[in-house]
Amino acid sequence: MSRIGKIPVKVPAGVKISFCDEVMIVEGPKGQLSQKYHPVVTFEDKGGEIIVGRQNNEKQTMAYHGLYRNLLNNMVIGVSAGFSKTLVISGVGYRAEVQGNILSMSLGYSSDVYVGIPDDIKVTADAQGKVVINGIDKQRVGEFAAQVRKLRLPEPYKGKGIKYENEQIRRKVGKSGVK
Repeated sequence: MSRIGKIPVKVPAGVKISFCDEVMIVEGPKGQLSQKYHPVVTFEDKGGEIIVGRQNNEKQTMAYHGLYRNLLNNMVIGVSAGFSKTLVISGVGYRAEVQGNILSMSLGYSSDVYVGIPDDIKVTADAQGKVVINGIDKQRVGEFAAQVRKLRLPEPYKGKGIKYENEQIRRKVGKSGVK
């Protein structure tokens, strides 16, 4: 039995889940998400909880069991509470600001870097160099955060660049002068 797949998905008040035509649809106060699923996985509503099951014990079916349970759980959390990632921009003259649906960043290059913000993601930037990315889809929030971080990866000598808030950067010692 899949250890993750056998944990029931708790459905908070205000969230509706429906399964039709091999598509699971989750609606909540923050929005609506949908995901196709493989027909070997079954879903059973037990009043406030969804039990995810499977039709057989093949290796691939067991993998689908855990996968679709976690995808459903992430969708429920997303439409009820949402997901957020925080990026920290550190370096002399490095800054970010949001202008409409464009994230404008000064990252030490000869010109500013502009990134278009997708419609389903909300981005806020403050003067201390923190960029907060919010959304209901965990995958889209993480992907957008990774794209922004990739524009100026943190370097190990001075620690300049874009890093996640809880990320630890291994610092290296620079060259010591020859005597």
